[in-house]
Amino acid sequence: MMKYSSIIFLVGLGILLTSCSKKKIHSKPNVILIYADDLGRGLLGTYGQEIIKTPNIDKLASEGISFKNAYGCNYCAPARASLLTGMHDVRPNQWKITKGGMYLNLDNGMTFQEIKDSIHKVAQPAKPNDVFLAEVAQKAGYKTAAFGKLEWGFSTTPERIKRHGWDEHFGFYDHNRCHGFYPPFLFENGEKITIEGNTRVDCGNTNNVETPEAYAERWDMTGKSFYSENIIMEKLLGYLDNYKKEEKPFFLFFPTQLPHGPISIPEVHADFKNDKRLTEFEKEYASMVKMLDTDVGRILKKLEAKNLLENTIVVFTSDNGHEIYTREEGRSYKDTNVLTNEKYDNIKTRFLSEFGKDIFDGNDGMSGLKRSNWEGGTRVPLFWYWKGKIKPGVVSEQRVANYDFLNTLAEITGLQELKEKDGVSYAKTLFGGKAKERPYTVYNSKIGPALVTKEGWKLRYHKKKNIFQLYFLPEDYKEMKELSAKYPEKVALLKAHLTKEAGGTL
Repeated sequence: MMKYSSIIFLVGLGILLTSCSKKKIHSKPNVILIYADDLGRGLLGTYGQEIIKTPNIDKLASEGISFKNAYGCNYCAPARASLLTGMHDVRPNQWKITKGGMYLNLDNGMTFQEIKDSIHKVAQPAKPNDVFLAEVAQKAGYKTAAFGKLEWGFSTTPERIKRHGWDEHFGFYDHNRCHGFYPPFLFENGEKITIEGNTRVDCGNTNNVETPEAYAERWDMTGKSFYSENIIMEKLLGYLDNYKKEEKPFFLFFPTQLPHGPISIPEVHADFKNDKRLTEFEKEYASMVKMLDTDVGRILKKLEAKNLLENTIVVFTSDNGHEIYTREEGRSYKDTNVLTNEKYDNIKTRFLSEFGKDIFDGNDGMSGLKRSNWEGGTRVPLFWYWKGKIKPGVVSEQRVANYDFLNTLAEITGLQELKEKDGVSYAKTLFGGKAKERPYTVYNSKIGPALVTKEGWKLRYHKKKNIFQLYFLPEDYKEMKELSAKYPEKVALLKAHLTKEAGGTL
């Protein structure tokens, strides 16, 4: 068992041992994928956010290419499974999503092996011919490493992580434990790493709704010595410090916890401490977004210091759309219209920032939140930055999805596209060309699946009410003009496509 104090020593030792060798450098670019958690587009300066300054993430957009119409999934586990497999999440029984909270039982009635055995009984094992995102990089001659909220969970094992192609990994095996930021242990390559000073079994998980009692609990720092984002960043930056240019290129995956709630931060950022527009809850949430931006800047600075920036592609995106974590009585709401006090039916009424009093407008003016099939639940930021190689300031209208990343990486690293995957490569678009567009993008949600054509026609399904709705997004950003009665033939055509993708289950 290794302790956190040992991690600090080993990272420092790696820095001292890093050489300045002038041996021949590989020609393939390194790739870093930064995967934010519940980050709505509207939280970023590049989309007009004025309260939270995000200069480092904005740099990736302004000095790279940004995709105006990029899609994740509706929430955590399917989004990550979709990204890592290159498959969409509408097809039924695509993945077995394991139970969360398994590792809360570690050292409290269950052994590591017992937990792994119980996960393997439920988790669908990979077939011999299955290919995962990190395996694509391995096949192209890359070293692979993941740091943060690992795999698609909700609980995973080192055996599954290795099978999916990761040479090295560090972070959480259990996504429920990620709902706290002060873990008593994390895992590194299958070994439990004890974090001395963190004693909260629940990792410091706090209430999602603000009250005086919740505030006091949140700022009771007993047993909360090390913040997980800082621990994970330390390991990630140490990996870059130890990297030698003459080695294989690396594919590094950073699935951060930020800014997923419940809200928790070691300190309110100076930008917000005296901002009279914000509640204490909102100041803390803004500080989480600010920390993410700062950490993106730390990665860029490290690449520059190691002379790796010009041979490293940095990609930034999120798993799903915005979520409201700043819920407080009389201030902000998620499911109820503040003006009318009515619950949304997600047919004629839906969350909009002005109805829920989201001071940040985190979904960038779109309808809906995480877990919905409105655009605000699934449209995500997506930026590709490669200094000197990707033309700066380009905004692409092409509709892409996170499940396209696998085949895009394949093309960039010199491999053939995997035709059995749902995702297609958009690599040519990154470098000034025109990639072949998929005729439509599909994604699932708690409400039901949806389909968006490359031209912007959208069909969304409300499964409880068995209702299909049609929108034309280029002329209806907020999805306020329902068109199914006007275009019944379009509805029938798109319904047939969506039903096919859903395995005939609609």
